Amino acid sequence: QVQLLESGGGLVQAGGSLRLSCAASGRTFSSYTMGWFRQAPGKEREFVAAISKIGGSTHYADSVKGRFTISRDNAKNMVYLQMNSLKPEDTAVYYCAAGRFITTTMTVAAGYDYWGQGTQVTVSS
Repeated sequence: QVQLLESGGGLVQAGGSLRLSCAASGRTFSSYTMGWFRQAPGKEREFVAAISKIGGSTHYADSVKGRFTISRDNAKNMVYLQMNSLKPEDTAVYYCAAGRFITTTMTVAAGYDYWGQGTQVTVSS
C-alpha cells in the first residue's frame, strides 16, 4: 500500500509560480506511475500530468503543456509539480495519485490506485 501526502499549495497571483510536492510512503514507490490531478469547485477531477516509474516518460494535459513540469525522485519517494505562468483557471485542489499497472497515458482518475488528500492552489487575477 502507498500513502501520499501533498504540500506546497497556496495563493499566488496570475503569472506566478508554485511547486507542489508529494511524499510517498512504502518501499515500492518506483513500481508506481505517478500522476497529478486537479478538481475545481463544481467540476470533475481532471488529469494534469503523469510520470513513468523511473521518470523517463511524461504526459501532460493540453491545458498545462509548456507551463507545468512533473518530476520524481525515487531515492526520496517524492514527486513534484512545478507550475509556472499560472492562470486563474488553474485554481483547484491538486491531488497526487499512484497507479501500479498503468502508463503515463492513463488520464482517467479511476485508473489510479492511491490518492493523497489534496492541496489547494488559488490563482488570483
